[in-house]
Amino acid sequence: MERLKNWKLALNQVANLSGYHFNIRNEYEYEFIGKIVQEVSNKIYRGPLHVAHYPVGLESRLLQLMSRLDVESDHGIQMLGIYGIGGLGKSTLARAVYNLIADRFECLCFLHNVRENSAKHGLEQLQEKILSKTVDLDIKIGDVSEGIPIIKQRLQRKKVLLILDDVDKLKQLQVMAGGLDWFGPGSIVIITTRDQHLLASHGIYKKYQVQALNKKESLELLSWKAFKHTAVASSYDDILDHAIAYASGLPLVLEVLGPNLFGKNIEEWKSILHMYERIPNREVQKKLKVSFDALEEDEQGVFLDIAYFFKGYDLREVKDILCAHHGQCIDYLIGVLVEKNLIKIIHLDSHATVTLHDLIEDMGKEIVRQESPKKPGKRSRLWFYEDIVKVFEENLGTSQIEIIYLKFPLFEEEVDNEEEVEWKGDELKKMKNLKTLIIKNGRFSRAPEQLPNSLRVLEWPGYPSKYMPCDFCPKKLSICKLSENGFTSFELSGSLKKRFLHLKKLNIDNSGCITQILDVSGLPNLEEFSFRKCENLVTVHDSIGFLNKLKILDAFGCSKLKSFPPLKLTSLEELELSYCKSLENFPEILGKMENLTDIFFVDTSIQELPFSFQNLTRLRNLRLWVREKRILQNNIPMKPKLLIDASGCLSPKPNDKLSSRVSSNLQTLGLPQCNPSNEFLSLILTWFANVEYVDLSGNNFTTLLKCLEECCFVISLNLNGCKYLREIHGIPPKLKRLSALQCKSLTAMSRSMLLNQDRHRKRRGK
Repeated sequence: MERLKNWKLALNQVANLSGYHFNIRNEYEYEFIGKIVQEVSNKIYRGPLHVAHYPVGLESRLLQLMSRLDVESDHGIQMLGIYGIGGLGKSTLARAVYNLIADRFECLCFLHNVRENSAKHGLEQLQEKILSKTVDLDIKIGDVSEGIPIIKQRLQRKKVLLILDDVDKLKQLQVMAGGLDWFGPGSIVIITTRDQHLLASHGIYKKYQVQALNKKESLELLSWKAFKHTAVASSYDDILDHAIAYASGLPLVLEVLGPNLFGKNIEEWKSILHMYERIPNREVQKKLKVSFDALEEDEQGVFLDIAYFFKGYDLREVKDILCAHHGQCIDYLIGVLVEKNLIKIIHLDSHATVTLHDLIEDMGKEIVRQESPKKPGKRSRLWFYEDIVKVFEENLGTSQIEIIYLKFPLFEEEVDNEEEVEWKGDELKKMKNLKTLIIKNGRFSRAPEQLPNSLRVLEWPGYPSKYMPCDFCPKKLSICKLSENGFTSFELSGSLKKRFLHLKKLNIDNSGCITQILDVSGLPNLEEFSFRKCENLVTVHDSIGFLNKLKILDAFGCSKLKSFPPLKLTSLEELELSYCKSLENFPEILGKMENLTDIFFVDTSIQELPFSFQNLTRLRNLRLWVREKRILQNNIPMKPKLLIDASGCLSPKPNDKLSSRVSSNLQTLGLPQCNPSNEFLSLILTWFANVEYVDLSGNNFTTLLKCLEECCFVISLNLNGCKYLREIHGIPPKLKRLSALQCKSLTAMSRSMLLNQDRHRKRRGK
């Protein structure tokens, strides 16, 4: 039956074919037959495309790509996008696919360099090429709107293989492969591009991202190109590794680099590689720069900032800095760069990092260098420390400079001997458009006499002065990080109020000379304030408790801070008071603070929580470990997802009023390393009857009470590090996860109980 069905389908397709008509009056039979023979010959003897002289790594990538296509199907039309950065071999892979499957199609067309040819000759000529190559139609198209219906009419009954190479604009797809109804059943359209968003915009969801060559593949390709064989002398091993690291898996770079290294000795190799590391090869730069040239002006600016300064930075920090430069649209601009494969966002756990290919980074730096190859003071961005030192020490700064990022390379022998910049202190005066000044390390012979008022980001750990310049009025300053400074106090009030109105982030961590934080009411837009490890800080002004937009307040490690002002911070999300060892009282909470979810006061002298603590109605995470055992008081507003880590806190007495206030909906209870009494443990498990996650790790108890059997909702129990635990008298009935690592004192009976429970859990899991 299947065979009969295929015959019917084939005959139906034949019936729909339009053939040649012989007119005896106009031509001879032999001429007519000759035309047919020529037509058949053209279809049978289709020459393959040249793929590569050394197709290293191609086979594995070809297999991966082919797994995304159903070349056996004669039903429906498939569109697939091949994407990745320039120089990865997208076109090479597309040619290999073409050669592999071309014989299955009635009509073929491989359009090379769509981006370049459409810019030179127009899309109309490309439409003409499609018609010429597929149906041998020689026609002149005046406008793309004329070509669309012609392509659709001529090809919608044909089984077509169409490959559009190096597409960079959506319109190119719209006028050459506008929809699935343009081609006959079984047709395949393949697009190569650097812009994966372009594929999604055209409804192409079958995609293949070309990966860089691995080290073994890179070595093989470079060996062929540089030595014409793969049996290379071992004396070249180190320099080959250097060259491979430089190429970073890009076949284009190896293709260019290999011939330039051919016949050269090892010292010449080193010299060539050093030159390319300083100034990229023109051919490589031109190829990679195509993606940059396709960006809008704002997109180019963000890319250059990331390539020049922020590779490897935390995504959130990058966004904050770039938002100060480019405005609130930064999420969109970063998204564009990701879609065009110029940068990548690496997600690991809850963190995200910005990165990009080494040679894409070099391309960006070379673009900036070309702004003024010989005079770094006339470039928009300065990163190379020797250029920055030269600009500072020779006073070569100009208004063209927008960003300075100074970081001296630290070698082991130089860790305690940072390089010093010899300057007069007024060198920043000329840089009237300087937006970001980041000084990561290094010493300066004197403090800056002036700072540009154009600054939006200022980061200078170890700022070399006790004061800011008196005429510094950065009305657009958004981020200020002056850790390890020599300030004795910090105040932004009175005449200073209007200078820092737009400041959102302020960091004065590790400022050992600061003894007081004075009035900060001049920071109405402040969102993050950190003064960690200001070990001599004694007092904090009341105004800090009324910064309405403050989200994060961090006083970690202020060991001499004895009191903290009342808080009425309606936007606050996180409060860090850990290791404020002299802090005796938790700050009063003036009214509801519904955004505060995380509070940490580990190792403080706080003995009780104020009644106003109950105003923190959405608290999720509370850590209150102390060195000396204190009394856990009764004003904690219990919430379903509140995690209480009460490490080191002595349990409340049985008659404590806490029992009348607690919520039975608590889900997570953490009591690690706090050595609760049996009496307390029994009591608190009674209060939190619906708890699901219990952490009792690191405690010194010897017996786990039978009352655990009554904890009907506990699904996770952590007993790790309870090295004195001997006997377990009860296991929660619904327990799914139990961890008892390093419980070295367990009796044989208790071990057996744990093993039986584990087997029972696994059987239930099946």
